Amino acid sequence: MIDVVGIRFKPAGKIYYFDPGGLEFEKDDVVIVETTRGIEAGYVVISNKKVEESEIVAPLKKVIRKATDVDLKQIEINKSKETKAFAICLEKIKEHGLPMKLVDVEYTFDANKIIFYFTADGRIDFRELVKDLAAIFRTRIELRQIGVRDEAKMLGGLGSCGRGLCCATFLGEFQPVSIRMAKDQNLSLNPTKISGICGRLMCCLKYENDAYEEERKLYPEVGTIVETAVGEGKIVGINILKKAVTVELKESKQQIDLTMDQIKVLCPKGADRCCRKNRNPEPEKDRIEDVDFNEKEKLFSEFE
Repeated sequence: MIDVVGIRFKPAGKIYYFDPGGLEFEKDDVVIVETTRGIEAGYVVISNKKVEESEIVAPLKKVIRKATDVDLKQIEINKSKETKAFAICLEKIKEHGLPMKLVDVEYTFDANKIIFYFTADGRIDFRELVKDLAAIFRTRIELRQIGVRDEAKMLGGLGSCGRGLCCATFLGEFQPVSIRMAKDQNLSLNPTKISGICGRLMCCLKYENDAYEEERKLYPEVGTIVETAVGEGKIVGINILKKAVTVELKESKQQIDLTMDQIKVLCPKGADRCCRKNRNPEPEKDRIEDVDFNEKEKLFSEFE
């Protein structure tokens, strides 16, 4: 077991483990750490705890120190610089006529690097832009292209539920979301109703998906032939919240909602022909075509 602390660099960013170096840290403490990007300031979100070695990515870097008053003042200075750098970069993008949208600017704590985040439809040749920015700021410049989901995470906003975006408030990492999740939850497949402000499927489709998948195992598939008190029918829908299935009656084509104890499965989905044959077997016929060719010769020779 290894002693670690969990640190975030943005309000809803990914949590990274660092070696506390024998020091004790509390939640919300501001600390100074060394990362692959340089010296940065982060926030403790997980106080000292023990974890298995398999849960960390080696080598585990140490926390340099808890932020002092001087460090906190430097963080504020960097934030003011970011606002000015944003405006300057916008002007340079306009001068070069680049088809890109600037989203955010970030200074490392030691100001040795400035990172410009942008979105674009395709690849952008920003070499001349980098030269201009490096000449102005006299430091290392990095332009990083991000996706629309990352843009929403950085800028924030309100979702259709009226609350702050999940990605901007508490989601550390994006989870894969598919249209199949919306179908399993019987949601409208209208893109405007199941898409977030980023234009992608809403992250919240993932939250209840596991529960729906487990519950759906208790019900027959759509297309299953069942017997009811009012006749034979086929399952055309499943409502997990009502714990019922929708059955279309064979004779009247009427659709009714029934619980599992009100139906009896006659034929699973995809086995319709086999089940019909078993329920209504055809009378046996003597057909000479079914006899082996050698057997046919024997039969004809007997008649001769």
